[in-house]
Amino acid sequence: MPRISAVFALASLAAIALAAFVLALSIGSVAIEPSSVLRALFSSGDETQRAIVRGLRLPRALAAFAAGGSLAVAGALLQVLLRNPLADPYVLGVSGGAAAGALLTMLLGAVAWLVPVGAFGGAFASTILVFGLARGSGPWSPTRLLLTGVVVAAGWGAVVALILSLAPETQLRGMLFWLIGDLSAPPAAWLTLAALLFAIVAVMPFAGDLNALARGEITAAALGVDVERLPWLLFALAALLTAAAVTTAGAIGFVGLIVPHAVRLVLGNDQRLLLPASALAGGALLLVADTVARQVTAPAQLPTGVVTALIGVPTFLYLLRREYR
Repeated sequence: MPRISAVFALASLAAIALAAFVLALSIGSVAIEPSSVLRALFSSGDETQRAIVRGLRLPRALAAFAAGGSLAVAGALLQVLLRNPLADPYVLGVSGGAAAGALLTMLLGAVAWLVPVGAFGGAFASTILVFGLARGSGPWSPTRLLLTGVVVAAGWGAVVALILSLAPETQLRGMLFWLIGDLSAPPAAWLTLAALLFAIVAVMPFAGDLNALARGEITAAALGVDVERLPWLLFALAALLTAAAVTTAGAIGFVGLIVPHAVRLVLGNDQRLLLPASALAGGALLLVADTVARQVTAPAQLPTGVVTALIGVPTFLYLLRREYR
């Protein structure tokens, strides 16, 4: 398959993401024309429309884009780190730690703004635990890191089940929505956007090294890549992005798995193009999924994680079958 030029590919994905933003800001219980959306964003316009667009829909759209882009880039980094095109940000237990931290703050009756703090604290603790156990007293390997993450994730799953069993009925519904993935009341998305931008800026100078690392450690070392320190950078950035995304949107699955895999099939495996393209595609996908979640059962809202699962399962099966062929 001929590869699409980098400029055209990124421009096309940016246009798709912009269209997803306009769709998210236009559709809702009060429909607003795209031209009115632009006026509400950049000029005075109608005061009611400005309140709806700026106060309600724009923060949620920014949170969806930031979380989706973060998960997709984290997935792309982990697929290079583990040299497995089907690796996922959640396999290393980071989301499990975030879920346990957030649910614990809910169970203790903490104020709402402490829930993201608890989620990030749990994700950070899980990152330290997984990396410490995988490293041990000797060098780590992708297989050892993956197995450690799976075991730690299973342990966090048990902690989450314990918290849910202890939670009162009044808190149980909110906890379950957060676990599935919910953007109905996201925290400020600026920190997640900043984490996404920081990760892209930090890793892009090493894109050539990532291309070599994807071919194996021996080949990468022969080409002059620091195979001792570079995996630490990849894991740290992937953990940061996953923690930020889970803190913002809850435990949303499949975005970090199918987006970088699909982008790789279309655009190739050059990390200089794959990483920014994954950020744009992941953000656009979660924007569309959240818009569907708001509308399909309106005025009630589905958890966004349900929509991503419904999209992700058949898409993943299609991509898997296509790769096999």
